[in-house]
Amino acid sequence: MKELDILELRNLYKNDMVFLTSHCSLRLEQRGITEDDIESALNSGTIIEQYPEDYPWPSCLILGYSDNRPLHICMGSNGEAAKLITAYWPNPEKWSADFKQRKENE
Repeated sequence: MKELDILELRNLYKNDMVFLTSHCSLRLEQRGITEDDIESALNSGTIIEQYPEDYPWPSCLILGYSDNRPLHICMGSNGEAAKLITAYWPNPEKWSADFKQRKENE
């Protein structure tokens, strides 16, 4: 399976080819994450983890920023469309200071 590319994901988003489930929409609402937050984080973001074996499509974890606040976005793509799986404000207790690496269970 191929790894995802941030530029391809940004292009799919720009072309309105990123979809989300009703469950994802509900979770974003519960977490206070807006479409503007997603767009800002995707445009400023970098892929920090790749999940090439995910089903039905390879996926990745993106670290981006919205209003200088770190946001993690998990997306999957088949190259023609993408799915927003989830997004969340990372917990500093579970992530390194730069929010790029998970802390080991202590």
